[in-house]
Amino acid sequence: MTTSGGQSAVARPLRGDVPKTQSMEVLQVAYLHAVAAAAGCTLGSVAPDRGIADWTVGHISEEHTADTESTIKVQLKSTHQVAPSPSGDFWSITLENEHIAKLAQQPVTLPRILVAMILPREIDDWVGVSSDFMTLRHCAYWANLAGTTPSGQGRSNVRIPTANVFDVAGLCSIMATVGRGEVPR
Repeated sequence: MTTSGGQSAVARPLRGDVPKTQSMEVLQVAYLHAVAAAAGCTLGSVAPDRGIADWTVGHISEEHTADTESTIKVQLKSTHQVAPSPSGDFWSITLENEHIAKLAQQPVTLPRILVAMILPREIDDWVGVSSDFMTLRHCAYWANLAGTTPSGQGRSNVRIPTANVFDVAGLCSIMATVGRGEVPR
């Protein structure tokens, strides 16, 4: 492809007609799968999704003291409304109060966490591939919303600690905490 000035232009891929928000959901599931696989965890989808959890994550280890298999429920959300590398100790995401109430419920049999992924605005920037690696941009963070009270009307902001990066080390730490019979914070 050449432009009117005779220069080569980079052709954009012909994308399907899936709405951007649904594509965001698919990418965050891929992120969860990649992290869980590298952490040695099992995954189970929750159907139907009732706003409490999209997935269960299991982790089996003889080193767990409460039970050899620790399990958590994960609710996924994604946004491009936040800077890719949030500064400060927290960043906020807006959720429906109904979802917050479900994630905040106490006591629960299985700990529930929110995993929120920050994506670039442009779909072209989400995934990079070369012969050496594949990258998913940008990052996901997690929070346990147990005990959180919605503050807005209909929707509220929840704070997510920037220290709670949802990566392999973070997920392994969460599962080790649950394996000790404790709640991840």
